[in-house]
Amino acid sequence: MILQHQIHLSLGTNLGNRLANLRTALDALPPEMIILAESKIYETPAWGFEDQPAFLNMAIKGKTDLQPEPLLKYLKQLEARLGREPSFHWGPRLIDIDLLFYDELVLDTPQLVIPHPRLHERAFVLVPLADIAPDLVHPILGKTISQLLEGMDKSSITRIAG
Repeated sequence: MILQHQIHLSLGTNLGNRLANLRTALDALPPEMIILAESKIYETPAWGFEDQPAFLNMAIKGKTDLQPEPLLKYLKQLEARLGREPSFHWGPRLIDIDLLFYDELVLDTPQLVIPHPRLHERAFVLVPLADIAPDLVHPILGKTISQLLEGMDKSSITRIAG
């Protein structure tokens, strides 16, 4: 099988055995996608709603044949299958898988926005993404991941594995 589309995902978890949650999610991604690269794993403080446990975050680069909206549906079903339960916005979660980039596509529908609309504001996304794709250019902002990370406060992000 030749997988045609290059994707970048962000994975996060702050409940239970966080390292195991990330590994389980990575192991569950195939066959719908193959992983080409994994970032290091970082511990980061909660963002948005801060009164919750710290997160472990990582990024991956992969390939898939799924189109963007079926891919999003697959990722949300995977989160549920792995035990994610509905919570409030920015609340604690067993696993969170966000689609950051899909090829060089720019998409804005009610169901899905690509590139992820707030990735350039979030060091907890950019730091791991820079491990595997520092020269990836944001198709709207015209800057590389490394450039987006410049000047951003990374002091609360700690590499823990990888």
